[in-house]
Amino acid sequence: MRPILHAITPGDHFSPRTGSAVPTVIDGLTRAAAREDGSPEQGVLIAEGTYSDRYPQVTCREYAQAPSPGRGRRVIDAAVGTVSGSRPFQRRELKPLLAEQGTWPPSTVIAHNLVQLIPLVDHTRHQAVLYAHNDLLRTYTQREAAAALAHVALIVCVSSFLAERLKRQLPGAMHRRVVVVPNAADCLQFTAAQEPRTRAAGEPLRVAYLGRVIPSKGADVLLEAAELLGTADLALTVIGSDGFDPEAPLSAFEDRLRQTAPGLASPVRFLPSVDRRTLPEVLRSQDVLVVPSRWPEPWGLTVSEGQASGLVVLASDVGGIPEAIASPKHLFPAGDPHALARSLQELLDDRDAAAEHGRAARRYAEHHDWSLSWSFLAEHLAMADDGRPA
Repeated sequence: MRPILHAITPGDHFSPRTGSAVPTVIDGLTRAAAREDGSPEQGVLIAEGTYSDRYPQVTCREYAQAPSPGRGRRVIDAAVGTVSGSRPFQRRELKPLLAEQGTWPPSTVIAHNLVQLIPLVDHTRHQAVLYAHNDLLRTYTQREAAAALAHVALIVCVSSFLAERLKRQLPGAMHRRVVVVPNAADCLQFTAAQEPRTRAAGEPLRVAYLGRVIPSKGADVLLEAAELLGTADLALTVIGSDGFDPEAPLSAFEDRLRQTAPGLASPVRFLPSVDRRTLPEVLRSQDVLVVPSRWPEPWGLTVSEGQASGLVVLASDVGGIPEAIASPKHLFPAGDPHALARSLQELLDDRDAAAEHGRAARRYAEHHDWSLSWSFLAEHLAMADDGRPA
């Protein structure tokens, strides 16, 4: 298989200091690949000046970052794109990533969320792959998408939900290039507690929220559910910040949650965004993880990582989350605190069943880890390299 170079958005950090999804996915895939004999060499194209404490298992190729187009130029890009199929300002920003591509051996360039990088790849020498973590084509006409992706070998999507969304913006002839490589968790990093905790009578059920603390992610839904239950038998922990900087000032939404918390019967602890190196230990200290997203998550990495940690995961029935969760019984309608409260009450009523759900979640994660995802990706890449249908 050809060497693989992962391209991420200019200025993004390839570091465990952030919880950003794209570096997390690359880290998971490359860790899994490194455990296999004969796996291809992999690297990441990374802008100079980004965090220096980077994930260690891949080679980082630095480049000098070009200025990012402002809002006005992005509007112009979108208008020009509908006519010509090209977004010139975005491509100008992305050109430095590939400045040295003429010196590389024939490689697979995987553009993570970077539609406009695909036309810049020398397709006579390299294989270009688009890795979609989000609904990337929502601002594209079908004609523009077809033009930008004319030479793409594969369009990899993190869920079937996302794959179907992208297909709507592509001509039918391109649908065969769309494949699914599900997200996962690293079950060597994220592990269940070695000794199941025996809770004494009256000891609270530890329930966590993990993610960006913004309205679309729904941390307030968890607090509303706790208010409905009105019990001290829950101990809540909200893990995360508005962004990935734990030192950033609180947003209005974060402030509102902190004002709500003292009025609840359940104690609430707030932990700012945590380093991914400490996250497994934080998750092991919990019993339940709630993923109450309002928006259609393409997958929901926290679902996978919570399950790998042996937690019961209760999550919104929206987007690609149902593809990630071990048990559909643990889904609830997005934005519905009453349904979430009922699910939490069931766990409070039967602690033994809750513990067994956590063990089942861990078993599910072990059978759906990054090794399985890497095997899917490697197979798709090999078939594309051979010119066979995906």
